[in-house]
Amino acid sequence: MHERLLPASPNWYCSRCSDTNTKGILGFGARNSIYLVQVTAASPIILGELSGHKERVSGFVFSPHLGEENTCASTSDDKTVKIWDIEKRVVVSEHSAHEHTITALDWSPKEKMLVVTGDEKGVVMCFWHNSINIHSFMPQPRAIFCLSCSPHHESHVAIGYKDGLVAVIDISKKGAMIHRLRGHDDEIHALAWCSQPGEAGLYSRPEDGGEGADAGVAGTQAGEEGCYLASGSRDQTLRVWSTAKGKGVMTLKLPFLKRRGVSVDPGVKERIWLTVHWPKGRPTHLVSSCFGGELVLWDLTKSDKQKWSVLGSSADGSNQNHSRIVFNLSSTVVDNTELLISTSMDREIKCWSLSSLECCWSLPTLGGFVYALSVSPVASGMLAVGVGDNMIRVWNTLSLSRAYDTRLFWQGIRSKVTALAWHPAKEAQLAFGTDDGKVGIYDVFSNKPPQSSSTYHKRTVYTLAWGPPLPPLSFGGDKPSYSLYSCGGEGIIFQHDPWKLTADALNIDKLICDTNQIKHKLSPHTDFSWKPDGTVLAIGNEDGSIGVFAAPSLKQLCSVEQHHKIINTLRWHHAHSSCPDLHALLASGSSNAIVYVHNLRSAIESPAESPITITEAFRSLEGHTAKITGMDWSPHHDGRLVTVGYDGTAQVWNVLKGEPLCNYRGHRGRLLCVQWSPVDPERLWTGGDDFTVHEWSMTKQEHTKPPKGKRAQQLKAKMKKKKKLTGKGGMRIEDEAMAGGGGGEEEEEEEEEEKKGMKITPVAEKEEAVAVEATPASNGEGAGEEEDEGEDKDKGKGRVNTPLTPAVPEWRRGSGQTYATALAPDRLQNGEKATAPVRKEEKKREKPEASVRKKKQRSLLPLSTSMDHRPKEHLLRDCITLASYTHARDDVGECVPGSGEHIQFGLFSDREALQRMLDEEERGHLEGGHYESMFTLRLWRGQEVEALKLAMDKGELNDHLIAMAPMAGYGVWVEVVEAYVKQLCRQDQHLKAAAHLLSIGKFYDAISLLKTHHFYREAIAMAKARLRPDDPVLVDLYMTWAEQLEKDGHYTAGAKCYLAVGRDFDAAKIVGRKGDAASLQAAATLARVSGHRELSRSFALRCAKDLAAAQDWRPAQEVLLQEGLSSTSLLFSANELLVMRLSPVGVVTWSPTSTHDWSVPSAEDFLQTVGGVWQREFGMCASSPESLRAAVEELGAMENPEVTANVPLKQLLSQVALDVSLGMLSWMLGDGRAALKHFLHAVVRGFEATNFTLMSELCDILFPQGLDSLTQYQKALDPSCADSAAVSRSLEAFICYKNLYRTWWAGTPQGLRLSTGKDSANLNGPPETDLNGLCEQSYENGVSDTNGSAGLDSAAQGQEELGEVLLEVGRRVLSEPHAVLQANQRAVAEVQKQVSTLVQMHSRGLEAQPSSGETLLQSNQDVPSSQQDGGDRCLPSLMTCMSEHNKAIADLPEHVKFFPQKYPFPNVVECCIVVLYLSRNAKASLTLPSHDALHLLQKYGAPLQAAWQKLT
Repeated sequence: MHERLLPASPNWYCSRCSDTNTKGILGFGARNSIYLVQVTAASPIILGELSGHKERVSGFVFSPHLGEENTCASTSDDKTVKIWDIEKRVVVSEHSAHEHTITALDWSPKEKMLVVTGDEKGVVMCFWHNSINIHSFMPQPRAIFCLSCSPHHESHVAIGYKDGLVAVIDISKKGAMIHRLRGHDDEIHALAWCSQPGEAGLYSRPEDGGEGADAGVAGTQAGEEGCYLASGSRDQTLRVWSTAKGKGVMTLKLPFLKRRGVSVDPGVKERIWLTVHWPKGRPTHLVSSCFGGELVLWDLTKSDKQKWSVLGSSADGSNQNHSRIVFNLSSTVVDNTELLISTSMDREIKCWSLSSLECCWSLPTLGGFVYALSVSPVASGMLAVGVGDNMIRVWNTLSLSRAYDTRLFWQGIRSKVTALAWHPAKEAQLAFGTDDGKVGIYDVFSNKPPQSSSTYHKRTVYTLAWGPPLPPLSFGGDKPSYSLYSCGGEGIIFQHDPWKLTADALNIDKLICDTNQIKHKLSPHTDFSWKPDGTVLAIGNEDGSIGVFAAPSLKQLCSVEQHHKIINTLRWHHAHSSCPDLHALLASGSSNAIVYVHNLRSAIESPAESPITITEAFRSLEGHTAKITGMDWSPHHDGRLVTVGYDGTAQVWNVLKGEPLCNYRGHRGRLLCVQWSPVDPERLWTGGDDFTVHEWSMTKQEHTKPPKGKRAQQLKAKMKKKKKLTGKGGMRIEDEAMAGGGGGEEEEEEEEEEKKGMKITPVAEKEEAVAVEATPASNGEGAGEEEDEGEDKDKGKGRVNTPLTPAVPEWRRGSGQTYATALAPDRLQNGEKATAPVRKEEKKREKPEASVRKKKQRSLLPLSTSMDHRPKEHLLRDCITLASYTHARDDVGECVPGSGEHIQFGLFSDREALQRMLDEEERGHLEGGHYESMFTLRLWRGQEVEALKLAMDKGELNDHLIAMAPMAGYGVWVEVVEAYVKQLCRQDQHLKAAAHLLSIGKFYDAISLLKTHHFYREAIAMAKARLRPDDPVLVDLYMTWAEQLEKDGHYTAGAKCYLAVGRDFDAAKIVGRKGDAASLQAAATLARVSGHRELSRSFALRCAKDLAAAQDWRPAQEVLLQEGLSSTSLLFSANELLVMRLSPVGVVTWSPTSTHDWSVPSAEDFLQTVGGVWQREFGMCASSPESLRAAVEELGAMENPEVTANVPLKQLLSQVALDVSLGMLSWMLGDGRAALKHFLHAVVRGFEATNFTLMSELCDILFPQGLDSLTQYQKALDPSCADSAAVSRSLEAFICYKNLYRTWWAGTPQGLRLSTGKDSANLNGPPETDLNGLCEQSYENGVSDTNGSAGLDSAAQGQEELGEVLLEVGRRVLSEPHAVLQANQRAVAEVQKQVSTLVQMHSRGLEAQPSSGETLLQSNQDVPSSQQDGGDRCLPSLMTCMSEHNKAIADLPEHVKFFPQKYPFPNVVECCIVVLYLSRNAKASLTLPSHDALHLLQKYGAPLQAAWQKLT
């Protein structure tokens, strides 16, 4: 499905996570998938991926056996082993017998069906996947890092452990140890067997071998069997082991390779990963990684100085090596070239030629979500990719030498790259925005670090764009031609000066408010887009509205109120379209999965004095099933748009027709960004959260619309995972937050949920960014190198506890250290160990009776007290010693009362002894952690200050000490209270901390503390009780709480906060944020009560339109009448009457929710019914011309876009109702020309929507007597007005067109009727326009019989009526000027199509020659003879032909040239076919227009002549 693809990065820190087979296919594990790549010497080709693991893929290997190249095995952190068929992309076999994380994998080269795995607890499992037999054993209770099966002995497996041990075991003997190879001091990263049996001579030194081996050639003696095994370890050495000798024969120390200009990292050992690979057919050569990403080829037959050479060290000094450590190596032979594949931490996969040691190609990979794509408008083909791995890739997509020619930029970037924008004129300047709010500019043609703006956003940067400077940056002569604009998650748009990024950026909200005199708070901005000519700026907001502003003053032109949810993306149509109307198309996408396109030409070119509100879209594109995250207009087509969203698909739309063109479904996750190729009109790029960028062709997709079935539901459920959290007592989080004054992490969930693609909830963002992007499982930078030692240490080291797989037969279970043994662990119940049941009586007895007693208070002098509880003889001796000391101190030299063994004497001696005793007691309390007792002792000694300071330092203040603090003085008391406040904040006791601040008079600090910790309700209560109502602190509290509540989705509570401070406008806006009818009606009422009439009318109109869309007409009218929207009430009444009138004839198939009594269908003419209802219910009549003119002006300002074939019927009827209402009002004002013009538009809408039944019913409703009814209107027209005549002519043509087809279908046999796709009971589609097919089907159904059809002779359709219909058609429809116009327009369209084909062929480097079958639709006489040859067309001849057709169009009358925009007209040639067919079944005596029809058909319907001849 894709052309090219940037895949996810191979997983890090895995001993074997990539491998190649003999067909040259590379497979590598990335996240929880496996990517397959076709390896060639020129470039890689991504074949696809294998998806099935639930967690990170930890191992991958191909089957090494002949004929089994398409079979491979993988392991995952989900503890499963899967066997795959890469051709069918299915799992052949699998098992999940491992209990712990699998760390090693290999496929036995000797036994075809054997896959061996090892886990972090030392368990080895042998899996025969054809019979699902499993053997398990634990050779050593150590963590396994890698293993490798011997290519020479079917039962020998080498295992590398974390502690540096290399063991060779025999799996046929239950894992018996054959060799225990000691020599490494650290974990073993890789093992590799020599592919050649035996032990050929290698160069070695005395220290390499053991037991006095002499220098020289190391090898086995004749008759000995064995082979070599190589190992790489974190201790920076490679060792070659002899299995015959059971010891090492060679030790290779990694060379320190100092790169040019780069010093050796002293801590490189901490980040080293030493992998080793022994290429097949090279028994004397090893390939290993080195310290910094270099690859070293070792020649084992040479001495030290000649032993190694570095791959990629070209003569020109360029460095081709990886820039960071290498994890995996594998080799294959393609076209007789031996190729080596390496994967690295630098997120590149490199292919090397082992003969030349040069790098053949590099494949860049991605280590995070693809948040942004941007194509350079100057350097065509330069695609910038912003990724969540903190890096930018610039991909030269047009490179002829390398398919994946990319450059990497990471300097100065410390977080995810979420936004990118190329400079419009400078090809080297690339602006970027990051997740931490940083904005910078890179010079991609230099190696310099980027320039960074000094102004940071508080949250993620979502959008970047270059645009014209705005005031004050636009003032003065020395100014940049473009400014850089950025929009962040906090809702602010900054203008950065690219010449002075160190200067403060400007918030454009100030300019908007000053220019438009806005005093209320602006809604937070979420996206913006500059019109390509730089004259208009569109800004999307969090409340779903879109503001359109004229540069440079940012005067607001209009407001688009279509979306009800946050705006995620905005895009203007490109400026090089041939149609001026398309230049003003603005596409927008939000979280409601609908893409709206608005035509803002009238608002831009003819701005009103006050901003207008637009609530009708030019096109509504429905098909996505989840939020829209990105979009882009095709620079090669008019009105072609691509959109992407959370449903995981990219959808291409024909906006002009409102039709889906193709749908791309190649991604395996949500899509976040999209770009159209500026060179190839069929090529696009998409990026998403599956860590990939896909390049795909629009014409190669098999799907047209996004998925609607099970896959879409699964994607939607996966993308919208929301945990329904509950608070205390079952209260919902929302209610709990409201009751508690807000605050808490749960309130952040809905804030970012409504953001665009990457704008996800903080919880989900952490899970995806940490658990997916940055963990060791998914190539994270900080991948841990220590094993998880969280398991219990006292478990039996030789025990293997594996759950028995039901498919494993009994005889394979083994004994002892095999499958489930008697040493099984305790069973788990819901994740916890099961315990024996305890009866209630036993539980009661367990409670000690002493627990009800009062707790004895701890002694404050425990040391001295304990000395008085010794045996009696010691106490008697103490008395003698104390007396001796008191009366004869000189004789008792060793006795120091109050310390040491005589601490108890401190109470009975002098004050100095007491002080010594108290010092000893304090030290004892301090060591025991009894701070309160120590503080009490200091208080006793009068050391209040010291006691309090010590408590402050220890963080052990309490209420008792605070009560004692005033004893030390006022200053000390205040200091202690402040310290206690900080201590309480650390303990999350913020309310208590605020109370203590109040006690020392720090009222504002108390309020600030509560506000900081989101206790808004308490802070407001405190402030309102003490401050004036207009105090700025109180106002700030209300505003801050309102903003927080708005972010959390608590709109009604936020509105109350705004109302409390007099921000009525903001209160109404936030109430309407919910978007449902009740909220909109409440918002309208609130705005009306507050005096904001325009806002009230806007909400009322939105509410009424939502109700009308639900066919709930009664409440819709009530809302409109409450707000005085009388003109809209007229429109809605006409719409309701139209729906009810069309229900009995089957056009309307739904049942309205509620209707008025006056809308019941009656026999009265429809227009008379409308006029009567207007007069009775709304007081609108011809006697009040001022009201009529006001209604015409108001309804005429409403957007009423052109229709397409797939417009929804409800929307189509609302547009028809608007035309009918305007026509009725114009007729009541006496303007017959305008009335007929609007009626014509109403009829044509059904025709253009390909709904013939609707068109015919509208003709009957508006003109019940057909042409006679039209004549009544024509009497009021000015005969000299050409415009009136043209409108009348078009209406006459459509009425005759309707009669013509009704006559045909009424007398056509059932077979022909069905073949045209119509049923007399339900003619919802258009008449058959494929006239060749029509004639062929008519011929096949036998209607070519010259005697006519039996249906045409029926009594219901007389010959006279047929003659009248045909005569009227001939007189009013078979117009030669219109036939000329339509023929030339078809020819121009065909020429444009061929010119487009030539341009595409030229851009692809193909021969610019159209096929011989491509001919222009030409007439026989009006097309120049120079163009009538059937030869090949070149570009000059095509352009000449187009100019001649345009000249023919220019020579037509004015009223004809405006077809079909102003005066639509039926297809003349199509009507000629029907007239000729019906004329052949009419009587010969009738005068029929068959001659004129045949003349027009022959002259302007050349492609249809063959079909007509076949019919006749």
